[in-house]
Amino acid sequence: MKTFIIVVAIIFAVVFISQAFVMSSSSDIEQHPYIVLETYEDFEIRQYAPALFSSVKLDANSYENTSSSGFRVLAGYIFGGNEESKSIAMTSPVRMEIGDSSKMSFMVPKAYTVESLPKPNNSKIYFEEDSQKVMAAIEFGGWANDEKIKSYQEKLNELLTQNGYKHKGNFAYLGYNPPYQILNRRNEIVVELDEYQAKN
Repeated sequence: MKTFIIVVAIIFAVVFISQAFVMSSSSDIEQHPYIVLETYEDFEIRQYAPALFSSVKLDANSYENTSSSGFRVLAGYIFGGNEESKSIAMTSPVRMEIGDSSKMSFMVPKAYTVESLPKPNNSKIYFEEDSQKVMAAIEFGGWANDEKIKSYQEKLNELLTQNGYKHKGNFAYLGYNPPYQILNRRNEIVVELDEYQAKN
């Protein structure tokens, strides 16, 4: 019994140390910068800086299908699947728009421009520049799935209506953590606001 307790304690210690390392590494990844304009009990209004994204459109209509197939395509590009066989740093969050057809996007590190990026080997990958945007965001923890994404999208939509905000464009899912991170996971649903004016 004593040996069993020691083994379990060692396993827990290894898991805790590895997760602490993963969380530390994740915090060092370049993120899409934003400033918080307004904070409500369940959501925020943010101003996102302009950014460049590598994107791929997918014939999928669920998070389960989009997350795996889209990630493989874009990860292949940044891990050397380009004309220069060049590695490009991972950024956060991964953005997904899920509908009848879907799209996954990685933000391009700010050191690059469209002109300086190596050409993807996969012709399905394209680059798009986002201008400065004001967006609403609602956060949830744990692992994302289609049910949670739909639930929080509906909740954010209701909260925006209740607080007199109009939105435009598609709702998007933002995932901040690698799949092997167990603790302190962060997920968000965001949508661009139409003609934003401060309420508070």
